[in-house]
Amino acid sequence: SHLFSKSRKTKRKTTPTNRLPSSQISILFVEDEKPAADQIGELLKAENWRVEWCTDADTALRMLTGDEHYDVLLIGNTVSGLSAFELAERARKITHRRRTPIIMMSANDFEKYAWRAGMDAFLKQPQQVSELTSTVNRLLREGSRNR
Repeated sequence: SHLFSKSRKTKRKTTPTNRLPSSQISILFVEDEKPAADQIGELLKAENWRVEWCTDADTALRMLTGDEHYDVLLIGNTVSGLSAFELAERARKITHRRRTPIIMMSANDFEKYAWRAGMDAFLKQPQQVSELTSTVNRLLREGSRNR
């Protein structure tokens, strides 16, 4: 049999019953320190956003290469496996994630590295945690204008 005879693309099922409301924002959150993850997760869930949390870069990359829709990728300071910067660089190479806004949160002063790695925003913890929801909203507004 020929290797290329079958298409590996699967059709997306769009059954209205399991569809999220269009207003529901979906965030992939990568952070391996549970206290930080809990704090940020509560903040995001208070906005009624859907948050998928994973603790390591390998899992995050598997999720990003899949078909699940994410409006924003939020990378915390500590990520097991790759660095947050490497994760962002790899996410940018995934065709259907190229335009996904990436936010990094860190207590360390990594802002210039974050920009170099292709992040769309950098928030210093804990000082700027309160700006997270407005940053997500701003990036999504800007993104919708650039499509």
